[in-house]
Amino acid sequence: MVNKQIELNNRVFIDNQQNAISILSPDDFSFKECLVFLARSNNEVLHAVKEDFFFKLIKIDNELLLLKVSSEDKRILIEFPDQNPSEVIKKAAARYIWDLFDMGRDLSGFYQLSNNDQMLKQLIQQYYGLRIIGIPDLFEAFTWAIMGQQINLTFAFSLKRSFVEKYGESFKWNGEDFWLFPTPEDIDELEVSDLTSLKFTTRKAEYIIGIAKLMKEGFISKEGIVCLGSYEEKLKKLIEIRGVGNWTADYVLMKCLKETRAFPIADVGIHNALKNQLSLDKKPTIEEIKKLATKWNGWEAYVTFYLWRSLY
Repeated sequence: MVNKQIELNNRVFIDNQQNAISILSPDDFSFKECLVFLARSNNEVLHAVKEDFFFKLIKIDNELLLLKVSSEDKRILIEFPDQNPSEVIKKAAARYIWDLFDMGRDLSGFYQLSNNDQMLKQLIQQYYGLRIIGIPDLFEAFTWAIMGQQINLTFAFSLKRSFVEKYGESFKWNGEDFWLFPTPEDIDELEVSDLTSLKFTTRKAEYIIGIAKLMKEGFISKEGIVCLGSYEEKLKKLIEIRGVGNWTADYVLMKCLKETRAFPIADVGIHNALKNQLSLDKKPTIEEIKKLATKWNGWEAYVTFYLWRSLY
């Protein structure tokens, strides 16, 4: 399967009067649907959804940048509250948002799957325009996936908040703090007890500190994994890392590496969503899900994301 890409180059427009930059979004992109997913927890620490606006703190060329993102007339508007970054920085911010919302993905192949799948057809009709919202930072993707292992989402968000507020970097605007996720360099020299004091299990603390060390020392990098080529090679590489099983590896491949074949099949959310969508008496087995998934070849990650969306 070949995933076609939509280029950003001719879709960016700088508005110096408004100190903003806008992106002409694909016709089948729904900012509104993405906001629903982004607003799923009141305890999210790394972004904020306020009415029709999405606020996100990023760092470009060692400069903290608060983005205020909205949508109007098929355009994504990115404003920079109380900041006036250079044109180069503004374009980099546009690229970040373009990639965050996977707007470069041609979804026509995904939509075609619904021709022979009634459940998927209903999901696409309900959430048309939803894109996989990524986690561009590899360390954040690993850490968030490990945090979520074998606990409910509410507790996972609490862990993330305590972790970020303890070790992350912040930017204050309009009386509110906005946060960046800690870097491997912030974490690699911690003791396990530093994280267990934040209610991490000993094992999770060891895994996260271990991955921070590997990334700081250059043994793992996003670029290095991308260069491996096939999905199978990337999956094999990730599950060699201590603390990373198939579910965690597929989650990272899906959310950070944008592998549309990634399929965290053991995910409880997938099981619950399928039970609801198919009106089953009980959650489907792994074997039953594998049989269903034969129709989703190449787009398992997008089917997963739409199933997750159906839970909110």
